[in-house]
Amino acid sequence: MSELMEWAYHLAESLLAEPLPRRWKHCLGVAERARTIAFVLGDDAELLEAAAVLHDIGYAPDLAKTGFHPLDGARYLRDVANADERVVQLVAHHSCAWMEAEARGLREELEGEFPRESTHLNDALCYCDMNTTPDGTPTNPVDRVNEIAGRYGPESLIGTFIRRAEPEILASTARVLERVAATKRQPM
Repeated sequence: MSELMEWAYHLAESLLAEPLPRRWKHCLGVAERARTIAFVLGDDAELLEAAAVLHDIGYAPDLAKTGFHPLDGARYLRDVANADERVVQLVAHHSCAWMEAEARGLREELEGEFPRESTHLNDALCYCDMNTTPDGTPTNPVDRVNEIAGRYGPESLIGTFIRRAEPEILASTARVLERVAATKRQPM
């Protein structure tokens, strides 16, 4: 395991395993999904897996400052953990975070502080997150969106956001699956 990977897993575990064991299982599952598509990511495979295991650290009680976990996690990674800039950007923008930021009045803050990483990698992280249950097992994005909306309630900020984000989540998943299929068709 590379130094980046060891660092990412250790940090995520130290922040999530004890106070939020279910969230920790989810992050491990998202990282596992990242490994399943590593062959389409080339040199960015480890970067994606590191972001996958860290993507929800903003839920950690010690890090939750704004209540918007992508922003809280990214700020911690940037300001305290001195993380790789690309990992920070992926965490900040994971799974259509800009739409939730907009609903919270934090979009300018999010986008002003953290530029977006490539669409290719943002799609990949969204795919991994939205194809993983809260318990870390594989699912599909339709069931995942339904689970999120059900857990928070359809009229809640999160319920409204996730329904608004659903078309982009499905499009991200489709783009990743197209890249996977195209890569598998290429001659060895």
